[in-house]
Amino acid sequence: MNIDHLEAFMYVVHLKSIHKAASALFLSQPTVTARIKTLERELSTELFTREGRGLILTEQGRAFIPFAEQIIQTYKEGKKQMKERNEQEEMVIGANVVTSQYFIPYVLPQWKKSNPDVHFKFVSGTNDLLLEKLLHKQVDLAFIRNLSHDNLHTQEALDNSVKLVVYPGHALLEQQNITVSRLAEEPLVFFECGAFDWNRVHKLFEVEKVEPKIEFQVDHLEVAKSIIKSQCAIGFLPYLCIKKELENGELLEVDVSHLIQIKQHIFLAYTKEDVVISPIWEEIQSSLKAF
Repeated sequence: MNIDHLEAFMYVVHLKSIHKAASALFLSQPTVTARIKTLERELSTELFTREGRGLILTEQGRAFIPFAEQIIQTYKEGKKQMKERNEQEEMVIGANVVTSQYFIPYVLPQWKKSNPDVHFKFVSGTNDLLLEKLLHKQVDLAFIRNLSHDNLHTQEALDNSVKLVVYPGHALLEQQNITVSRLAEEPLVFFECGAFDWNRVHKLFEVEKVEPKIEFQVDHLEVAKSIIKSQCAIGFLPYLCIKKELENGELLEVDVSHLIQIKQHIFLAYTKEDVVISPIWEEIQSSLKAF
């Protein structure tokens, strides 16, 4: 039984596609198909059924997964021993600024506690910088805004939608169907980051031909948040930076969904499919749900 055939099987299992598995393994689709068929012949059973262009695991295929995983893991451990490698396994994680500040400090200690033998290396940077590091295999996975790239695998990870927040006791909390004109009467703090979605907030007032009362214009989320907490202004801020304050009641959300909705998400991106079958993958998925 060839280890390459087992790895091809596991890649197809996780990616649910021979095309995606071939891309991740840098092989042709016929090569991956041939490896799966050879494995099926050796096991004298079908591991997948074909439905159109899709693949569905058979009952025998599902039953074989833990054995394949064990063989692959045993092979990797043996390979390490033969190379006399004693250093810790390393995982390099990258994140954009907002994720670095408000999510990574929450989860990184948890991941280390659950995986004491893994050495974690963390880097923070812009989305473009992290994309470059991903493509050059300098980071294993990164939390970034959605970027389309043929060699990049992404999954939606964190909701970072923009919300209008005020301090407790603010008059807007008692009002419904708030108008843009009413918002323009309130002192505002604007967090400027140059993103298109933030321009939509400006456009909200431009369309109604009213001038917002911008008392503060800042380029740091914590500064903007502190100004709102000090009851000097209200403002639109991304969810990740105000999650804690919303939960403990220090800040409150005002529903303006009838005026504007700015959906933003942080995506988990990776290029090497080894990440998906690494021991920490399930831990990462679990912490995303918990957060």
